[in-house]
This record gives sequence, C-alpha cells and structure tokens, in this order.
Amino acid sequence: MFLKFLVPPVSKVIRHFSICQLPQELQTIQKTCRSFADRELKPVASDLDRTGQFPGDQIAKLADLGFMRITVTPEYGGSGLTMLALSIIVEELSRGCGSTGSIVSIHNCLYANLLNRVGTTEQKKSFFGKYSSSDIGAFALSESDAGSDVAALSTRAVEDGDSWILNGDKAWVTSAAEAKCAVVFATVNPSLKYKGIAAFLLDFENTKGLTIGRKEDKLGIRATSTCNLHLENVRIPRSNLLGTVNGGFRMAMEQLDRARIGIASQALGIAQGALETATQYAAQRIAFGKPLLNQASVQTRIAEMALKIECTRLLVRKAAVEIDQGLRATRSCAMAKWHAGETATFAAHNCQQIMGGMGFVKDMPAERFYRDARITEIYGGVTDVQKTIVAEHVIKELGVK
Repeated sequence: MFLKFLVPPVSKVIRHFSICQLPQELQTIQKTCRSFADRELKPVASDLDRTGQFPGDQIAKLADLGFMRITVTPEYGGSGLTMLALSIIVEELSRGCGSTGSIVSIHNCLYANLLNRVGTTEQKKSFFGKYSSSDIGAFALSESDAGSDVAALSTRAVEDGDSWILNGDKAWVTSAAEAKCAVVFATVNPSLKYKGIAAFLLDFENTKGLTIGRKEDKLGIRATSTCNLHLENVRIPRSNLLGTVNGGFRMAMEQLDRARIGIASQALGIAQGALETATQYAAQRIAFGKPLLNQASVQTRIAEMALKIECTRLLVRKAAVEIDQGLRATRSCAMAKWHAGETATFAAHNCQQIMGGMGFVKDMPAERFYRDARITEIYGGVTDVQKTIVAEHVIKELGVK
C-alpha cells in the first residue's frame, strides 16, 4: 500500500517531531491528503451532504492509499503509522468534507486501532483478514440512557457454553448502516457497574437477532449514517470477547482518548476550511469600492479565526504525540477536543458573518461548515464533560483535596 513505504518506523517519527515543523514524511502525507481533499472531496461534498449519500467511492480510494488502517500493523494490512499521522490525515480530509473526515476518524480511532491494540492474534487475523481495508467497522458504546454515563449500560451479555448472548439496544452508532462489524459494549454484571462492562467483536454478516435501525436525519455530517442497533438473543462465539471480562470500561475510556484526537482533528479541518473560504470570498467581494478583505473588521475576524486554529492545532498535535509516546494523555485529549470543537463553531460562524447572505445559502460551503462543526462539540463526550475531565486532572495535579 501507498503508506507502507512512505514513512519510517513510529519511533523515528516521534524522535524527530518538532512543535514548529512536521518531519518530511508527515509533510508528504499532509500534502497527499490535501490534494485528495481538493480533488476528490470538495467537488462532491455539497451533494453528499444534500443527499446523505455515503462516500463509498472516496472511502475505497482512501483505503488504496492506506488511510483506512492507519495505525494497524502492516502484518494485518495496515500502514503502521502514529496517532499524529492519523490526526493530520483526518484534519486534511475534513477540510474538504466533514462527513468523510468523520467516517475515517471513527473507523480508525474507535474500531481499527482498538482491534489492533487489544485483539488477540486470532481476532485480528479473523476480522482484518475477512474484510478488506475499505470495509467499515463501528463502535457501539452509547445507549439512549447511557451516553456520557457509561457505567449505566443496560445491554446485557450472558455466557452460554461456548457462546455469549447479547441483548439490548445501542444508540448513535456511526456508520452502522455500512459497517461490516463492530465493537459492542455490554454489562456482564449490572451490580458491578463500570467494573462489570465487557467488549465484544460482532460480525454483522449472517448474525441472527441483529437489527440495524433507521438512519437519523441529522443537522450535519449528513453523509455519515447514524443508527441504533437492536440485539435480541444475538449469539456470538466465546472467542469474540475483546480483552478481559471486566476490562471493558477501561478499554472504552482509553479508546475515547484516541477518538477525541480524531474528533478534534475533524473540527480543526472544518475550521481551516471555513477560514480559507472566508478569506477567498473576502478577497473577491467588492463593497464600498474595495475588497472586503481590506476592511479592518473583516481582518479582525480572520485574525481571530487564525489564532484559535493555530492554538487548536498545537493542542491536538500535543495530545497525539503523548499517545504515541505511551503517556497518559486523557487531560490533553480532553483539552484538544474541547478547544477544537469551540474553534470549529467559532470559525464557521465568522465565515458566515464575513460572507453575509452568501454564507447562509447552500450554494456555498459556509453553512455546511456551520452544521458540521456542531457535532464536534457533542459526540465523543460533550464539551461540558471535557471541562470536567480537565478540571479533575488539574485539581489532582495541584494536590488540592
């Protein structure tokens, strides 16, 4: 695959990371993704959003480039890259199409990376081997009454001989309509709360008792499917337990750190797209005899957008590098997602303000940026949850009781 021969081992990328400049290998990846977004995503992003059509052709091309198993080891058909590389890829794709960025982010961060990190050799051979790199994997954690409160899961998993039987309903599953498989979280003992949660690999193919609900009609990222999963006496092999019986909660929390880097990168790409769109429009739009770009008020908005984007990019890359170095990055990931989500909304809002009425019509991408930005403050843990995580870590670090 393209990326196998593009970058050196993980350790070399990390060792040469600079806060000011990406190593040449990551610059090459960045340019490749930017070119792909300009050529393959920007021209179709509006139609995909309007129709809600899954970008299947684009995902297939991204898989050929090695972008659908970014952090998976080459042994299992992956590119063996870092979270930093994943972040850069998602940012650049989201600059062209927030929906495509979301699909790539969630598939890589929450499914492929988790299976590669925690799965047994047999599980990885089975699930990575059975499906191609363009096939989508999902992550089923949330429920209608258990979003941020993961310990409140009601989906049950019961042992039955050499099988597990799953019953319950999972909500807000991204790419559920297109997915071939998923990681599903369920409780094996509700009385243990978060200590009783386990994760299971679920193959959608020929699975009796699995029903995929209707696609939600969403405000933004409309080219992604978001559905409920209904599990009624779904029987899976005992070997499909991912990790340990009581290790599901910790596994989910560790994976959500990685997901927050992906979502923050998506938000960053949307914000960058908004900045570029606003600046290009302001350079062409004549008002009072001169381009809007010459007006101090417009320049102020552009400067504020640029500052927030630059701050976000540093936070996101810091969090990604911490993950790559094996550090506890929960605080950094929460900060990155919090700041990135607010930055995306801020940049999209100011893009619309600069463009005036043209920012409110579907002929221009500004209104799509605004709608796509909103989800980045919600999924993967709403902004209020990120603030709580940051506060708890700061209080603990300061030794205050």
